[in-house]
Amino acid sequence: MDQRCDDNDDRRPDAGGSALWLHPDDDLAPNRPGEALLPLPVGTGGPSRLLRRLRPQHDRLAAERATGAALDALAPLGWYTLHSVPLPGHAVLAHLTAGPGGVFAVRAAHTGGAPAQVDDDALRLARGRRVSSEPEVRLARRGAGRAAHALTVGCGFPVAVRPVLVVVGAPRVRRSAGGTAGVWVLREPELPALGARGGVLRPDLAEAIHAVARDRRVWSVA
Repeated sequence: MDQRCDDNDDRRPDAGGSALWLHPDDDLAPNRPGEALLPLPVGTGGPSRLLRRLRPQHDRLAAERATGAALDALAPLGWYTLHSVPLPGHAVLAHLTAGPGGVFAVRAAHTGGAPAQVDDDALRLARGRRVSSEPEVRLARRGAGRAAHALTVGCGFPVAVRPVLVVVGAPRVRRSAGGTAGVWVLREPELPALGARGGVLRPDLAEAIHAVARDRRVWSVA
């Protein structure tokens, strides 16, 4: 059933945005950063193979926790953040934040200390002579699109969601001259710049969007 920000809907969140009508099983507010990555998978084939399998998962968990902590720190500035939002098909939206500057779907990528380059589709990491390419930019854009659809249906009015890719652990990030096709790319220390944005959403509207987004059922259409 659609959850809407309708003034005539007695299921809407109260003035404090606490969404008291939500069953605890449907309330995503308690989710923590990286929660969907736990427990880490158990591998087979000996310690070396296990470590190779766990390292990427551990790095992503560290990236999501660092990004989540930085987003949570924006709360005094009027930002409302959810973590580990489950989407259909076993996908997960790492972070969703709504505040004065709008609504953002935030994806975190860990570089393991490697220099990074981003273009309109991928994150490229230079590790010695080897360059790896990860579809992080494309996945950030896709996550924002799914979030915009779910929130538009849930709220009953258009909700624009901008994709953000946070690059964690990179000493430097080069942006392609061609741009990143609408994806805002930040290094972790640059996240306060997101909190400084304003002039897009009134405080009550940001709070209402957050209250709708907290409902797990809203994301079934994403």
